Amino acid sequence: MSNLHLQQDWPEPVVRVQSLSDSGISKIPDRYVKPITDRPSSVAPNDLPGGQAVNIPIIDLGLGRDEVLAKVAEACREWGFFQAVNHGVNPELMDRAREVWREFFHMPMELKQSYANNPKTYEGYGSRLGVEKGAVLDWSDYYFLHYLPTSLKDHNKWPALPSSCREVIEEYAKQVVALAGEVMKILSLNLGLKEDYLQNAFGGDDGVGACLRINFYPKCPQPDLTLGLSPHSDPGGMTLLLPDSHVAGLQVRKNGCWITVKPAPHAFIINIGDQIQVLSNAIYKSVEHRVIVNPNDERVSLAFFYNPKSDIPIEPAKELVTADRPALYAPMTFDQYRLYIRTMGPRGKSQVESLTSDKGCDGA
Repeated sequence: MSNLHLQQDWPEPVVRVQSLSDSGISKIPDRYVKPITDRPSSVAPNDLPGGQAVNIPIIDLGLGRDEVLAKVAEACREWGFFQAVNHGVNPELMDRAREVWREFFHMPMELKQSYANNPKTYEGYGSRLGVEKGAVLDWSDYYFLHYLPTSLKDHNKWPALPSSCREVIEEYAKQVVALAGEVMKILSLNLGLKEDYLQNAFGGDDGVGACLRINFYPKCPQPDLTLGLSPHSDPGGMTLLLPDSHVAGLQVRKNGCWITVKPAPHAFIINIGDQIQVLSNAIYKSVEHRVIVNPNDERVSLAFFYNPKSDIPIEPAKELVTADRPALYAPMTFDQYRLYIRTMGPRGKSQVESLTSDKGCDGA
């Protein structure tokens, strides 16, 4: 089905981007230089003089149920992204989770290398996505780990240092899973489905998948030539991002422009993934996003992915398929689906768009 099953290691020697940054280079290696059309513009659209400040919606989840439903529905249709505040996750825990990972990335390289990942398992300390030989790479390192299902969770694959890391991440993931479950109910109701529809489609409470990718974006001497993460839509169900509280970097594609997200204090940035686009028959669409880097500041973010059980076929909800809006996607398991990004790396929305029939989903 994919060369991923055959690929045992990365196609070229792995270079840690943090090591490049720390070496004091003034020019980035050619491997990180993006084609001219893919480079970040020097001025973000929401920073243009005289223009109204633009940001993704900020939603207080502590408001009345009807108001929350309405605000989330509008945000999902208009943006595919929103920031959630008053969400029930402990703010101090959010800060501790981010900082314990910042500490990890500043640990000695030999310690971090003991957790180095490979394309077959993907879990651990990494510096690239995709196994395409000669690919242009992103300016970032990361750590990827599994949380759910419990059969995949292995604390021995989580960093032992800093000493509080495993305990902090265990509690953080527990609280974020609870938040994700509540958002799934909101999305289901807004689609006109039963409250538990999406959760059940993901495999139910005992079947859902959840994993964490911690992104480390080192300082970059030429941030106008590269990206921390190339444009992509998230292949999974839903993403709950804890951004860096001091350094902006996430950009969301809106009407052909890249909007730099301004993080609200102790907010989660939540976005629709490809699997919910499929389940909603493209009523909700995953949205392309990317990450820019900074010449003066490193950046740490925690992306928590809430996904379907890996072997359940995902297809449009029968209730959302009509004569006027036929099913736009054939059934496909998440296991089959995510092989694409792990093989090819992030490539805009090309994956989900390739699945549509000729019946009219523009995927934009």
